[in-house]
Amino acid sequence: MIVRNLANAAPFTTKDGSSIRSLLDLSCAPVQAQSLAEATLLAEGSTTRHRHPGTEELYYLTQGKGWLEVDGELQEVGPGDACLIPAGATHQLYNPGPGEMKLLCCCAPPYRHEDTFLLDDGPVLEKRKKP
Repeated sequence: MIVRNLANAAPFTTKDGSSIRSLLDLSCAPVQAQSLAEATLLAEGSTTRHRHPGTEELYYLTQGKGWLEVDGELQEVGPGDACLIPAGATHQLYNPGPGEMKLLCCCAPPYRHEDTFLLDDGPVLEKRKKP
């Protein structure tokens, strides 16, 4: 059995620019099919628009409100919202603030930097803060 507490998970920055604390992933557990982490976005921050060709993601927002864009579709999200990002879908999160946005992120298969491809079309959500 492996049990990890969030307080013991050291933060790191992912390729898309979010701050992550891994709870269960390839770096700390013998996971095979998924990973679980808490992501934090500072006020007025956003992830870089990106995609994961081989990874499906689930987001569950626990704090803050903001905007999620998936394949050009924009949705306001907040605490209690569960979001599906299909494998290969372009996506970006934007946190207009005032406080931090926090979410749990589950990736299947487990998150890997090598499966993250940044897009150079710029921060879509920062240009369209509110639809």
